[in-house]
Amino acid sequence: MNTPNNKIEIVTLDLDNTLWDVEATIIVAERNMRQWMEDNIPEALNLYKSDATAEIRNQVVADNPTKIHDLTFLRTEVLFKIITATGVAQEQARSLALETFSVFFKGRNDVAFFPGALEMLDVLSQRYTLFALTNGNADVEQVGIAKFLAGAVSSADVGASKPNRLMFDAVLAKAGATADQCIHVGDHLTDDIEGAKNVGMHTLWVNLTGHEPSADQTKANIEITNLNELPSALAAYQDSL
Repeated sequence: MNTPNNKIEIVTLDLDNTLWDVEATIIVAERNMRQWMEDNIPEALNLYKSDATAEIRNQVVADNPTKIHDLTFLRTEVLFKIITATGVAQEQARSLALETFSVFFKGRNDVAFFPGALEMLDVLSQRYTLFALTNGNADVEQVGIAKFLAGAVSSADVGASKPNRLMFDAVLAKAGATADQCIHVGDHLTDDIEGAKNVGMHTLWVNLTGHEPSADQTKANIEITNLNELPSALAAYQDSL
């Protein structure tokens, strides 16, 4: 049971599909990367566009079981394997893989925020301590939201992905807070809401698509359909504790 002594102090935030549309972002980043490959390493692009990429990725995952949550490593390593398969020497291939990934990563961090996202972060950061908690590999500095955050935790940092409790334990440890002092904000009912509830955190579901959850899905403490609603919805919930 929460008491006035356990008021929420920390807000942890999912990023992809909570603050921006990650699918649209990745499509553009992928297009930019392929254009760079066409201009610089066309043979590698031809291989990348073939069925061989899935086989190479599966092999990279199998060879690196401790890295399966590190999306940056996986993509870079796949690119390296593809480039070497075209006959490029390993040292040059490694350099080209890093350069290719940098083109992708620039686009991956050039996000189009959902309406109200930045304004919401500004308001929340004046009242709460904010941490990013993401399964993705967005860079909060490059995205432009680091100024609102006290820190960030990613699946690559932890070696696990939400809803694994290790993710939530890691951000709680970083924040120096207990679960009942924190609320997790996210769009995914399993990864975000169920995962956070399992460790005792408060939860806020960002339901921008108007999704109707099934009866067996975990319910959040708060649900919003527009990011502009978040500060006031959280304040009202805070007052009810």
